[in-house]
Amino acid sequence: MKLVPAKIVGAAVALTVVLAPIHRAVAQSAQAAATPEKVILDTDIGDDIDDAFALALLLSSPKVQLLGVTTAWGDTDLRARLVARFLAETGHDDLPVAAGPATHASSTFSQRRYAESYPDEKWANGASFILDQIRRYPGQITLISIAPFSTVAAAIDADPATFRQLKRVVIMGGSIHRGYGDLGYLPDHGPEPEYNIYSDIPAARKLFDAGVSLYVMPLDSTQLKLDEVLRATLFSQGTHTTNALSELYEQWTASTGSPTPTLFDAMAAAYVLEPSLCPTHPMHIRIDDQGYTRAEPGTPNANVCLDSDSDRFFHFYMRTVLGGSGQAASH
Repeated sequence: MKLVPAKIVGAAVALTVVLAPIHRAVAQSAQAAATPEKVILDTDIGDDIDDAFALALLLSSPKVQLLGVTTAWGDTDLRARLVARFLAETGHDDLPVAAGPATHASSTFSQRRYAESYPDEKWANGASFILDQIRRYPGQITLISIAPFSTVAAAIDADPATFRQLKRVVIMGGSIHRGYGDLGYLPDHGPEPEYNIYSDIPAARKLFDAGVSLYVMPLDSTQLKLDEVLRATLFSQGTHTTNALSELYEQWTASTGSPTPTLFDAMAAAYVLEPSLCPTHPMHIRIDDQGYTRAEPGTPNANVCLDSDSDRFFHFYMRTVLGGSGQAASH
């Protein structure tokens, strides 16, 4: 038998000791990548159409586990009915739906007929649902809020310590350098108050002061136009998801007279699935009395995406929704 020199044995043992943590780190990283991220969606679905597109994206991706949907702002019970019908029609009727506190809203509920065709019921309390899920999964949940922050503020008021145990909050909201209509083709006319912020300024301030990790997708990076070619491709696929989106789109465009949706809210959902679509920068944001989101010197309280690539976004969106979990609808 040939003996292995002790020096070689010792080197092999030492190499094993050095490599073991690396192997463990690689294995843990692979496991984390394969584990869907737990998310809750907070939405004012039913007015503009982009909320429905954001919900469809989350339902279509294996990268997230949607724990439930809460509704915010205005007639939150009717919004809950819309969500419940959308979930039922797309094969996700097992997901919880909860309604936040009702508020006054001046916006038009453009998809009312879709929502009213679903039975009403006693909906769970939206703020309580968010807090209960955080207690169940402390440090693991991403809250995606794409609405005025009335339900979010109710959760903060009820239990700020539990709210701080969110992994992070990702929102569509604000305007840093670009306002509505600034698409990069002409000189920007500067920031302006954005709907989700100015609709409930006290609630928005509570979120920015809540002490949670906050990621902000403002108007600067979310004015993503779903053009005629993309709409035709999407709505012609005949899946349960695209059929539901098509019906909601028809009601929205009939109500607004606009043929082209802007998918502001879908970027917040897409960021959770693919952060490279909207790189963020740490900033200190102050919300003034008019609802402007002012970037000022100071300790960062948010990570803000100031620019995005529309082509990349839609390539990702279309592939996810059309190649995701939606099955062809029966005829």
